[in-house]
Amino acid sequence: MSKAAAETEVLAGLVERVTFHGTESGFCVLRVKARGHRDLVTTVGHAAIISAGEWITASGTWINDRNHGLQFKAHFLKTHAPSTLDGIEKYLGSGMIRGIGPVYAKRLVKMFGNDVFDIIEESPERLRDVEGIGPKRADKITAGWADQKVIREIMVFLHEHGVGTARAVRIFKTYGTDAVQVMSENPYRLAKDIRGIGFRTADLIAEKLGIEKTAMIRVRAGISFALTEAMGDGHCGLPRGELIGLAGKLLEVPPPLIESAVQEELAEETVTADCVDETDCIFLTGLYLAERGIAEQLKRISAGALPWPDIDADKALPWIEQKTGLTLATSQAEAIRIALRSKTMVVTGGPGVGKTTIVNSILRILAAKSVNLLLCAPTGRAAKRMTEATGMEAKTIHRLLEFDAKNFGFKRNDENPLECDLLVVDESSMVDVSLMQSLMKAVPSHAALLIVGDIDQLPSVGPGQVLADIIESGAVPVVRLTEVFRQAAQSKIITTAHAINAGRLPDLAPPDGDTDFYFVPAADSEQAVPRILELVSKRIPRKFGFDPIKDVQVLCPMNRGGVGARSLNIELQAALNPAGERKVERFGWTFAPGDKVMQIENDYDKDVYNGDIGMIEDVDLDEGEVAVNFDERTVTFVFGELDTLVPAYAATVHKSQGSEYPAVVIPVMTQHYAMLQRNLIYTGVTRGKKLVVLVGQKKALAIAVKNVSGRRRWSKLDEWLSSDETLHSHKNPLPT
Repeated sequence: MSKAAAETEVLAGLVERVTFHGTESGFCVLRVKARGHRDLVTTVGHAAIISAGEWITASGTWINDRNHGLQFKAHFLKTHAPSTLDGIEKYLGSGMIRGIGPVYAKRLVKMFGNDVFDIIEESPERLRDVEGIGPKRADKITAGWADQKVIREIMVFLHEHGVGTARAVRIFKTYGTDAVQVMSENPYRLAKDIRGIGFRTADLIAEKLGIEKTAMIRVRAGISFALTEAMGDGHCGLPRGELIGLAGKLLEVPPPLIESAVQEELAEETVTADCVDETDCIFLTGLYLAERGIAEQLKRISAGALPWPDIDADKALPWIEQKTGLTLATSQAEAIRIALRSKTMVVTGGPGVGKTTIVNSILRILAAKSVNLLLCAPTGRAAKRMTEATGMEAKTIHRLLEFDAKNFGFKRNDENPLECDLLVVDESSMVDVSLMQSLMKAVPSHAALLIVGDIDQLPSVGPGQVLADIIESGAVPVVRLTEVFRQAAQSKIITTAHAINAGRLPDLAPPDGDTDFYFVPAADSEQAVPRILELVSKRIPRKFGFDPIKDVQVLCPMNRGGVGARSLNIELQAALNPAGERKVERFGWTFAPGDKVMQIENDYDKDVYNGDIGMIEDVDLDEGEVAVNFDERTVTFVFGELDTLVPAYAATVHKSQGSEYPAVVIPVMTQHYAMLQRNLIYTGVTRGKKLVVLVGQKKALAIAVKNVSGRRRWSKLDEWLSSDETLHSHKNPLPT
């Protein structure tokens, strides 16, 4: 490229289309109808909020991108409200304002021309003159416009303070019109209160506002942030030295300052100090109390008498065999005997070892004795599977505890306990400490508790390792099932899963005839991606009759990289459901009818939870809404809420916990090195019900099978449970 071409130039023009807009960074890719250029110009830069139809002025340089050709790279990008009729129509029709889509944008511009913005703001009653706009839609438009105005003011503030972020809508939702005041007083609140705004973004604002690097407000926020980051990795706390090291790196302030900030946080009880195996640790107080609470509750539940009269197992076992027509193995019969006389108990084991048979037998024996039973699991999918397996209604833990969105808490608790004599919790490896504490609090003292799960799967996405700690502590009777039953052993998925779990490389040779497990070699991502696309779109549907979108799930060890969930989603979406006219582009993704999507955070108002998978039924450009079907229930998202949804043609193994899919395709490549762990591959393989295909390198699979290191999580629940002293008399007492 010539030197002249690299000089700074100014580009001005109309935004025809926003191809991509990153939520966190504000990074955007625009197609611009620029002055002096015949063809549309691809412009990349950063903008807080950007919409088709706006006029931009950008200064930057021309670059020749290897993949995307000639682009204008804007170092600075300023947006202006559109002034041309074409621009105004595009802007109004972009879905930014609820109640206006392309159809109404056209009608509004036709009737009011350049005055349309003034009319919406100053004479909204005149909107009713437009065909099809009734009082309801007019109110929606006025409210949408007012919101946009406030959001733009917040954006200007953020922009002035060096933050190009499309999180304005969230900031506005959280603080309303006080947003600017909150941000001015303590910008670090943003990092605590708003998902997607991290400490670093808040720190940038703070710096612009003139807050000193050594200010205590900053150092304390840094400590909370370091612990919250650790929580994201599953820890409830961190060794003190490690925390101070992490905070030091992050904050670039001297250690004594960090020490005094830790003391202030301890004094205010936002964090708590205690030991784990002789190591001095600092915990987030909420998680510390949650772990201690689980131990107290489990001890309380274990202490009482059985809620049912003595049951003679020698009579009950033949009775249940006759009822079900199954012959129980010795290990199963023994598990049922223990359960019938235990107040609390854990049943753990992999696929095909008969966990379901045991749970069903226990439930049927107790139901015959009129014992009041409740069943729950952490996800909607897991609860649905439990219902199908037992023939009794199972609920998600959130539904069982009756989540109250108004007070952001559960209606069922120690003051309003669940009504049951036995609570069964399935897929318990997925339950984190906060949810487990809420659940344990709601179990009445007279009731019994049966915890079921597979200890070898990935631990919960949230903090702690509840199931592992309960088993490790020895405080509760544990039945660990290892024997794979004959019928299950005919499934190569099950024998492969057990081989991986035992640290053996499974048989990867091409099978004779049909089977349910295949290994497809691919030397690198260039080979793997087209093979995965062909498997999902053609080979699996043709050979097994599966629907490529509904029945086949690609599960990746990680999000990033060429064979990560992110780029595979884009490829699979283009191959399986190319978007037509009715589509919306938001937060870096395209959403269109027929797309498979996943919810990525709990939304209690909508009653959809992290990991739930749905299908898009409709994209309504006029209303600015997307309708998604989750398990036969339609849920509506306005365009601004689409950052909680992502396409789900490919997902990470972590996000698939508790779900089962008819067919699963898993890329296993050495480029996933950081994530190649035995429990991750084992969890992925056990998600497939009828078919599992691994695609990649034998070497990568061998690394994963050998790597049992799955990092230790810093938690204290097993110590709380195994200590005989009463929990309140602990050496570092806390006000309870």
